Formats: sequence, structure tokens, C-alpha cells
Amino acid sequence: MTTALVLIDAQQNMLVGDEAVPSAPDVGPALADLLARARAAGAVVVHVQNDGGPDEPDEPHTPGWELVHAPEPGEHVVRKGECDAFAGTDLAGLLSRAGVRTAVLAGMQSQYCVAATARGALGQGLDTVLVAGAHATYDEDEDAHAISRATEQDLRAEGVRVLPGAEVAFTAPPDRAG
Repeated sequence: MTTALVLIDAQQNMLVGDEAVPSAPDVGPALADLLARARAAGAVVVHVQNDGGPDEPDEPHTPGWELVHAPEPGEHVVRKGECDAFAGTDLAGLLSRAGVRTAVLAGMQSQYCVAATARGALGQGLDTVLVAGAHATYDEDEDAHAISRATEQDLRAEGVRVLPGAEVAFTAPPDRAG
């Protein structure tokens, strides 16, 4: 089965600097590891980039909007304006054309864009995997780590597989398989 790594909003404003999510020192390397493993396997890689509004930290074409990991040739960038990366984009079509059956999700923010995109992937009939320790958020009414754990529990109950990064395997589309 072809797998895609979908990196959600892994942008400068969330992962770099004083305004980064509290767990950026742990999540940043987890995202880099997943990306390196997906690339090495020849898997489909999709970078989802949030387009914020004027004067927001992820306003298009500002430093905070830039992706932390530059896409390599053959990788896809999907820009979105809603939490669910499937809403108003061609993400579903892109994954379908590539023969993807499993979407591996990681990125920002756990209870918002990650959760909405996981639900969107389920709605597309995809086997959906959320990588534990490779998504994060900010402190709100609760500690950021507690919010991320609660998001995992909620999504697991809805049919998302939550796996540690070490248990995630990537497979390439047939035209890229070695």
C-alpha cells in the first residue's frame, strides 16, 4: 500500500524562535526524522502550508509562513486557508492520483489543523495514522502536552491509528518502488 507523509503547517512561526510551540525542541527533530524516512523510502510527501490572514504570524510570504523543511523535487505543497487540509484544496485528488491508501499525519496544531485533517482523511476513506510525538500545540486552558494527548485519544476513538514514529513504515507508489 502506498503511503504519504502529510506534514501539516510545519512552518517557521510554529517551530522556530520565541513564539514556537512549547515542545518544538522535541517535535522538530521528530518531523525531520519522519521526513527523512519518507524520502528515503520514496513515499509521497505533502507539505501543507497554512495561509494566515493579514498581520498573523503565518501571513503568506512572511518569514513565519515559510516552511521549516524545504520541499524537494517531486514533493507537493498544498496551501490551505481552513483547518482541514482537504477542504478547498486538491489534497484528496493528489493522494488519489498517487495511489495513496495510507496518510501519515504530523505537524501543527494538534487539536486544530491536525485533528481536522485527520478527520478529513478518514472522510476520504484513507487509512489514517497520526504520529505520536510528531504533532504539537500551544498551551491554552490546559497544558499543550495534555491537549495533544487528548487529541490522540479522541482521534483514536474515531478510527485514526496513533503510532510512535518508530512504528511508522513508508511505502512508495509502484512507479517509484525500487
